[in-house]
Amino acid sequence: MSKIFVIAEHLNGEVEDITYEMLGKAKSLGGDVIAVLLGSGAKDMASDFAADKVLYVDSPELANFNPEAYCKTIVSLVGSHTPNIVLVGNTSQGMDIAAGLSIDCNMPLIAYASDVSEGSVTSQLYGGKMSVESAVEGDFIASVLAGSFPVDAGKGSGAAVEEVAAPDLSGLKIKFKQLIEPEGGDVDITATDVLVSVGRGIQNEDNMEVVQVLADKLGAALSCSRPIVDSKWLPKTRQVGKSGLKVKPKVYIAVGISGAPEHIEGMKDADCIIAINTDANAPIFDYADYGTTEDLFDVVPALTEKL
Repeated sequence: MSKIFVIAEHLNGEVEDITYEMLGKAKSLGGDVIAVLLGSGAKDMASDFAADKVLYVDSPELANFNPEAYCKTIVSLVGSHTPNIVLVGNTSQGMDIAAGLSIDCNMPLIAYASDVSEGSVTSQLYGGKMSVESAVEGDFIASVLAGSFPVDAGKGSGAAVEEVAAPDLSGLKIKFKQLIEPEGGDVDITATDVLVSVGRGIQNEDNMEVVQVLADKLGAALSCSRPIVDSKWLPKTRQVGKSGLKVKPKVYIAVGISGAPEHIEGMKDADCIIAINTDANAPIFDYADYGTTEDLFDVVPALTEKL
């Protein structure tokens, strides 16, 4: 029977959904599922982990995410417990430690994993437009894309928690200074019933007015994918996705958004998703309830006029 490590991820005292997704997937593989939780005073976070066992390491150096401290601690646990599979999130935290773990543990790493099985991992390429299946011999590490598996499958109760002493974490070259979060904006997109969200397909800032008029007609808030924030056309408080905000509106209209995994994680739980994208193979259509491949510059004004 395989032994599967799942590296738990948490921020501001809350366990991230990717942790439960990986736990559920690990459970379905039929192996011995061991959750790895690092922190300080964070033991209670493991109360609903669907795992056979939880390895908890408590240290002041692990109170906040530090890639060097995390990597050193996990390498120590891998050495003493010899898991066959290690699952980490393909997130900002997970990507900070996955490559280092691969080197220090001498285990191959398969990134952007959308499915995992014994000896095989399916990965997404080109923002989800292509999938590749990799055959793996022996033990391996997979960094799992958020949103690949159901969250509820990874929740349970009664997992035994084993406290493990931290390795020597003195002399770390990386120190946690502070967590910088964006200031509150004029609109809370997490509390809005209808969102009109715009992506790279809008082409330039002058065209933003087209979707703003539609949002106004619907009484909706205007949100966006990361490229719009990177271009400074909307503030960070309007960004939907892993590095932005998670939203669950009644209606989510994705305008010119291809649907990168990081964006999908932030909006996949919307009650109704409507996609407008000329690329019929765009990943957003895998999640949309309704969609059209007509040009957004034809569809959006026509929809606004009808409204």
